[in-house]
Formats: sequence, structure tokens, C-alpha cells
Amino acid sequence: MIALASLLIVVLLSLIITRVATVALTLTGMSRESARFQARSALTGAGFTTSESEAVVSHPVRRRIVLFLMLLGSAGLVTVLATLIFTFARANQTQGLERIGIVVGGLFVIFLISRSKVFDRLVSPALTQLLGRAMRVELGDYHGLLHLSDGYTVRELYVTEGHWMADRTLDELELRREGVLVLGLQCASVYIGAPTAPVTIRPQDVAILYGRDEILDALCRRAAGPDGDAAHRAGVERHHVQVMADRLLDTERTPSEAAPDAPATGDGGS
Repeated sequence: MIALASLLIVVLLSLIITRVATVALTLTGMSRESARFQARSALTGAGFTTSESEAVVSHPVRRRIVLFLMLLGSAGLVTVLATLIFTFARANQTQGLERIGIVVGGLFVIFLISRSKVFDRLVSPALTQLLGRAMRVELGDYHGLLHLSDGYTVRELYVTEGHWMADRTLDELELRREGVLVLGLQCASVYIGAPTAPVTIRPQDVAILYGRDEILDALCRRAAGPDGDAAHRAGVERHHVQVMADRLLDTERTPSEAAPDAPATGDGGS
């Protein structure tokens, strides 16, 4: 049982380390999906895709994070394999089945814990301070400038057949009226930065979007057809109301300029 407990502890620590590294890489400006993939690849030694590996190795902070993950991953993998061999080598059939059940159940619980969004909310502020001066430029230019801690986010949306955005131009979509900006568009072979209104979004394109998290969530699930168009109109109306409310709140918080004192109106002597 000690060996099984050791195995589960190693796996739990690996998942926690991966989540911490994902948050750290996200703070350098990487998208969450890319950061998660790079963290897991480095920890397991699975390797990288060419374009993403260049984005990592060319960035000094990301390179240090990935190097640390590689060192931990090489030691952790050896520990896990040794523990598995030691656990099952001396077990009979009944004991082996029991231990398999314990391992599967323990891994499932660890998986549920690792998927908790509370973890990111607890870890992100602490990491922002711990990364310190080395990441100050990236945090100021990307995370802080876009106010990603205030409900806004940058997200990749993979456009599928039947999605509301498929085979429509940006001009037709009018995403700006919903409070969504298209920062870039990854097509089959090219990347289009800051695409203009006439550009058509096609199935299998990946749109890089900026906006409020709840708006992007709804947009990712939006299907083509009348229901999708109705959802767009409702989103436009909600965004308009939100903008007006934010502007009103800003006006109330901003002290009004004091009116200049009126000149005295006494009788003037000659």
C-alpha cells in the first residue's frame, strides 16, 4: 500500500506542477491551450510541434519554465515506472486486481481535482508576484494591458461545419457590436493578423478572439441558423447595455470639474 500511495502522490504532484506551469506560461502571453500542451509535453518528454517550440525557446522566461519541467519529468517518470514494477511484481492475481482498482480510483479523483477552476484562481495571483521582474514586460504589455484579470480573455475558436461563423465575412458577423474583437485568423497554411471586414471565415479556421469570458463561451457554442442569428442580436443588445452601464459608472466615479468662481458683482466706484 505504501508503494501505491507513493505512485498516487507522484501523479498528483505531476498534475499540480503541470497546472502551475500552464498558468506561468499563460502569463507570458501564450494561449491557455498552447500553454497546457507545452507544459504536458515538457513534463512527459513527448516533444513539441515546430511552431510552438520556436515560440518557447525564443522566449527566455518560457525556456526556463520548460527546462525546469523537463528536469522534473525525467525524475518523475522513472519513479512512476519503478513504483509500478515494485507494486505488481510480487502481487498475486487477487491482490493485483485490488491494486489496479485502487490506482484507477485514485487517478480518477486526482483527475477531478486537477480540472478544478478554483486552482487557477488561487495560483494565478501568487505566480504573478513570484515571477517578478523577469516577466514584468510581458505582464504589463499583455496580461495587464488587455485587462485579462477583469473578466476579459483571449481565446482560440476552432470553426466547424455548421458553426454560426462558418462561411461568413467579418463584416456580416458584426462581432464588434457584441464586444468581440478578432485578433487573428489561422487558416490552413497562413496566419492573418488583424483581419479586415471582407475576410471570410471558413470551416477549420482558428479565430483568435478577445472579449468577455461569458460572451466568448456563448459564441463558441453558437450554431448556424435563425437561433444563432437571434443569439447574435441578443448579444448586441446586452453589449450595448453593458457599455452604457460601464460608462455611467465611470462618470459617477470621476469627480466633476469645479465650476470657476463667478466674479463679484458689487457696485464699482469711479
